[in-house]
Amino acid sequence: MTLAPRTERHTLRDVRLHDGTLLPALALACTTLGAPDGEPVLLLHGSQGSAASWLTPAWAGRMFGPGQPLDAARHHLILPDALGSGRSAKPSDGLGPAFPAYTYGDMVAVLHRLLTEALGIRHLRAVIGYSMGGMHTWLLAGQHPDWMDIAVPMAASPVPMGGRNWLLRRMLCESIRRDPAWQGGRYTTQPPALAWASTFFALASNGGEPALRAQAPDVAAADALLHRRLAAPFTGDANDHLWQWEAARDYDPTPGLPHIRARVLAITSADDERNPPALDLMAPAIARIPHARHLLVPPSAGTSGHASLMDARFCADALATLLREAPRLA
Repeated sequence: MTLAPRTERHTLRDVRLHDGTLLPALALACTTLGAPDGEPVLLLHGSQGSAASWLTPAWAGRMFGPGQPLDAARHHLILPDALGSGRSAKPSDGLGPAFPAYTYGDMVAVLHRLLTEALGIRHLRAVIGYSMGGMHTWLLAGQHPDWMDIAVPMAASPVPMGGRNWLLRRMLCESIRRDPAWQGGRYTTQPPALAWASTFFALASNGGEPALRAQAPDVAAADALLHRRLAAPFTGDANDHLWQWEAARDYDPTPGLPHIRARVLAITSADDERNPPALDLMAPAIARIPHARHLLVPPSAGTSGHASLMDARFCADALATLLREAPRLA
């Protein structure tokens, strides 16, 4: 048995999207590690991420090792690259602006097909998702209530997309589209607005107030921080970013909430810029789910706003308890 990550691309046939578009073939990448016969656990990354998002010291180093909550010797860990991300099919593979304008609904549908058809996964011990992956976790738990024992949506609200979260996404996308260098998506070099708008978006919706204040306690330090971020190499693709950010336009998990059978542990951080506790969105949704609770991580010197939960130290103990105590539905 090997515990090393293994990445494969799988091809789904005859994939129909929300608007009726039929794709004869769709390639999706998936990384797996751990025991193939172990308890299957699905981990879903955030926007602009990939399977590699989970293979960091801050997460894998605290979760996948011997005796840790998701010990790879006992679990079959499944880390897909979402449609439009990583090594899965995306606009930058060649189609550019002709790539289908998929939605979160489409992403979840092809994800379910990937696991059930290509990987033969009939039931999951747990689904754990961060940010976009957390939103996909909410959708999967409601749409396929018998498919998992545990659902852990992190940094994701169980309400329709809207408010500041969508407004900032729209501003990011419009900044790119209005750059003359975008050329209707047929650019030969990346439009300058991509890196600028992405930096603006990240500062506005990520990082955490205490952490940013510590990094930029005065004007000189703040200007230096901004200069470093803008000068850093940016490897993203404009069309890939546009398609990924705008895919959230149909996100609304509310119809499925009463159908969820899994034990739900929703985790957010109190300094999350995209899911601020002041909106009080979590409690009414949790009340609609038979077995659910909310863990709110308080701000500290170690939290980083929306990104806090990609550091497993803030949720490892709660996850360990849930994995140990949650009943098996199948």
